[in-house]
Amino acid sequence: MKPHRYLMLLCLAGSLQAAESEPLSAKDLAARLSEEDGNSYVRLRMEIQQPPGTKKETLQIQIKQRRARNSAVAVYQVLWPKERKGEGILVRQSAGGSLSGAIRTADGKVQTLTGGQIAGPLFGSDLSIADTVENFFAWKNQKLDGTEVVDNVTCQILESKPGAGDSSIYGRVRSWIDPRRLVPLRVEKYLPSGQLARRVETTRVVPQGKRNLPANLTVRKSKSDSLTDLDGSRLLRGITFSEQELTPEGLGDLSAPQSAAVNAPQ
Repeated sequence: MKPHRYLMLLCLAGSLQAAESEPLSAKDLAARLSEEDGNSYVRLRMEIQQPPGTKKETLQIQIKQRRARNSAVAVYQVLWPKERKGEGILVRQSAGGSLSGAIRTADGKVQTLTGGQIAGPLFGSDLSIADTVENFFAWKNQKLDGTEVVDNVTCQILESKPGAGDSSIYGRVRSWIDPRRLVPLRVEKYLPSGQLARRVETTRVVPQGKRNLPANLTVRKSKSDSLTDLDGSRLLRGITFSEQELTPEGLGDLSAPQSAAVNAPQ
């Protein structure tokens, strides 16, 4: 799943085809990480610990998403536990970068997302709702900022900053990119004030065709005694969605897309 292609995992960490032998410039690297994804369907397990080491709150979530370079729409729906089943969030990112959407509570009430909610937590996790669709690799300002070893891999550090017309809750994002697999192994997101907001670590990478995908992520907010683990158990691409599935009215429909059932692994 790419953070932005992640995830949710697609949204938060990104993934791409195998890197070329020649080093990529910052602009080219960001462009490769920002390639269009089309439609996809994701099932994942979200485990929230507050504080770390204590009893986990576990959520089973399904994600229906449609992504292009400068726009996206994603629906996140809680399938389990029973008391939270039916909670859902729809987020849209326009070509200009602005975010909008709707939220559905477990009792079926649907409301428009406010600006404060968009910057707030996703289902009580260490992710923000904005993280689900924001594509910082598509921002206008990209530069390489040296290298650093992460998990025994010498990574290129890519710094992304929003430019004119890029709307974001962040002032900059730094990504540690594995140059061979073109997967971010670490992402740090900073507020406009310069304060670190959250760090995303890729803990497992799996090959899928010509791509490498971050299958497991750990998210920590700065100055917060909590962490969130994301475990992507199922990812299908080329899914066909009905017109209603990616709308506020479709938040109450917890069924998987019909094409996801047809294309499910045996």
